Amino acid sequence: MAIEAFLSTTAQRAYLGTIAIQAIVVLVLVGLVFSWVDAWVDFSRTIYKTIPCYLALFAFGEQVSPSSGYPYKPLTRPSNRIFEILMAVDGLRARNIIQLAGIAIFHGCLIAFAAAQVHETKQALSMLGNCDYDGTRRSYIECSGAGTLFAKIRPLLITAPCVIAAAWLSLLWWTKVLFAEFGWAIFHIVGANPAMKTMYRWYQVIICLLKFDFFFFAGVTMQLLILVVSRNSAEFGITITAIPIVLVLLSFAAIAVQREIRWLMSVSLVLMLASETYLYKLVRFFTPPSEDTYQTTRITLALFTICAFLILFATFIVGLRCFGDFDKGLKPSKVHGQSLLPTPTAEKINLIGYNSEAKASGGSTGGAPLTSRISIE
Repeated sequence: MAIEAFLSTTAQRAYLGTIAIQAIVVLVLVGLVFSWVDAWVDFSRTIYKTIPCYLALFAFGEQVSPSSGYPYKPLTRPSNRIFEILMAVDGLRARNIIQLAGIAIFHGCLIAFAAAQVHETKQALSMLGNCDYDGTRRSYIECSGAGTLFAKIRPLLITAPCVIAAAWLSLLWWTKVLFAEFGWAIFHIVGANPAMKTMYRWYQVIICLLKFDFFFFAGVTMQLLILVVSRNSAEFGITITAIPIVLVLLSFAAIAVQREIRWLMSVSLVLMLASETYLYKLVRFFTPPSEDTYQTTRITLALFTICAFLILFATFIVGLRCFGDFDKGLKPSKVHGQSLLPTPTAEKINLIGYNSEAKASGGSTGGAPLTSRISIE
């Protein structure tokens, strides 16, 4: 059995290609939706901000746009698309099947998020209800029947989750194939000891969770910046500053679990538990006086906040599990895992029941007993 090079197999190329292709398709669909709506509505009004929120999670960063009246007009560079592609490349390079499984779960969440946008966009645009376009600007924007703005963008909104779902089914299949392909790499990193393999799997789980923690925190923060935080307020600066701070804290947690630094891991676990109090934001989405602010983005924000809470809580639980595995001999595998792998495609295992001399003599070994031999070339 061989250790295959990065992207040298059909399964690896198909996995990454699936993510890349659906990323391009979905980004084009969402970009068209945003451009068509941007031409007709004022995004400075809270009720219309579901569209910028939708694209902001498919885009990277914001820029000031004096002409739109809305200071956080997203660029057309993918964010969760880039995040997902980088996670896939990292998982394939590290032969981390846990991370690939995490991407599959993450992809499932994207389906729910994209599907929710159909309802939220209709709620934002259809203030006059299910009426048809009657030739007036108001009916074109605020009705949802034939000939209206929503009728124009609805096929694109529906197509996006369908494309993501189709890609998800493909990813599930290729993840199954890669599970078998990557199993041999884990053997080289931690050996044949089942206990060590289990501990290493838990280590892979927490590293994966820490990466998703940052994405969901950034996703919630981005939506809050678009919706409620004034650009000139102190809260805006604090919220922006929180993103790199959280990134640093999560990086420290990753270093702590990899290097088995007990004091740093203890601090990280305490901070994770304290961060769970952020769930109070969920209450604000549904209670006065702030509920009107989140009228058309409540479902998306609630979905992201709940996911962020659950993933952070899972990270805390898995962190406790990994903390209990400190000083049990796994540290060298964590720190030098990839360097322990042999040169890709250079290793082969041959189970030989007869030695070469026996084969040359037609199976005779002069009466000496035959023994099984494992040859590693």
